Amino acid sequence: MGRSRYLHAVHEGPAGGLDPERPEALLECLVGVSERIGRPAVLFAMDDLSAITVARIAPGLDGRFRIPRQPGGLPERVADKAELAGLCGRWDVPHPETVVPASAAEAAEAVWRLGLPAVAKWSRPWLLPGGRGLRSTTLVHSAAEARGLYERSQEAGSRLLLQRFLPAGPDTDWFFHGCFTRGGRPLLTGSGRKELSWPVRTGLTARGRWLPDPAVEEAGLRLAERLGYEGILDLDFRRDELGCFRLVDFNPRPGAQFRLFTDDAGLDVVQALYLDLTGQQVPTPTGGPGRVFLAENYALLATVRGLGLPRPPRRGEAPGVVDVRPSRAPGRIEAAWFAGDDLWPFIAMITAFLGRGARKGARVVRSALRGFPARGRRTARAVVRTPRQRGTDLAPPAPAEPDELVAR
Repeated sequence: MGRSRYLHAVHEGPAGGLDPERPEALLECLVGVSERIGRPAVLFAMDDLSAITVARIAPGLDGRFRIPRQPGGLPERVADKAELAGLCGRWDVPHPETVVPASAAEAAEAVWRLGLPAVAKWSRPWLLPGGRGLRSTTLVHSAAEARGLYERSQEAGSRLLLQRFLPAGPDTDWFFHGCFTRGGRPLLTGSGRKELSWPVRTGLTARGRWLPDPAVEEAGLRLAERLGYEGILDLDFRRDELGCFRLVDFNPRPGAQFRLFTDDAGLDVVQALYLDLTGQQVPTPTGGPGRVFLAENYALLATVRGLGLPRPPRRGEAPGVVDVRPSRAPGRIEAAWFAGDDLWPFIAMITAFLGRGARKGARVVRSALRGFPARGRRTARAVVRTPRQRGTDLAPPAPAEPDELVAR
């Protein structure tokens, strides 16, 4: 994004990055930015930790930045996965069956009751320490794994929760975006379906389509109204075996695919919030459904990786193969990187994408060459290591592919 011709200036963030234990560092940084700008500016938080921290320091930003006014630490409450489960239960929003164990023994018992595999999550993933092998979401396959994770709760910095696993499929992952003004009144909203994701079935949206769905939209609107939510939110849903949409994640900020939800006049959720915060009239949205969002690099990887990927059969269905090809219904494509009037971000993405691939290939070659004897021997035995399961996978593992070749 730093390559964009439309970028006016870049301001350095807090030294050492954003620290959830030191919100005053961000306040000091933003005060300096405000003084350099010289007049009030609109501030958008683009990740969960930023949204949480900005809400904490909001009183110190008065007169300097225009931000959504959220009631009582709301971004932190909805981003906390244990708190979210409680909110859904209180307001009858479908949510995966969830247990917050109070002991290692209770964690082991809970996974038997929920069924294996089960999903384990840390309630406040922004507190996870780096370099400790802890992931925000993990698929556990035994009671011993659940017990072991619970015993690391102090290290993780937040509570462990266990959820029933909802199998993924070609029509199971949906999302909701919305921009709301005071009292949870909607300015622009929309629901959409993931047609491709990276990693396959479990990750970010590589290709998505704006598709109205009454159940998804009603759940998003109800939550915003009852929370008194102001600003932008991004919700993730998964359809269960019975067709019920269950809320699995609440992000109190724009999602990566927010530009999918752009009406016929070019209005998106970020522009709607800008107009609202600056006291301007937000136009009534016109049209929009049918648009397609495409993250070019991830869509390519997801298509190549996902072709022919097997999945468990649904109830009453014979075993088969996932058809990961996106639907061919017409719709205007919103590319994540490519824009005819601003090519450098796309070029920079392609360069970085190819560079990462080249570096990975070079590591494989170097690893293979290091294994050959220095003298005399002309044979080598190749050992192929299959990739370890990603901790964030929420679906049965895909067929193994070699990711590292070691010869000795």
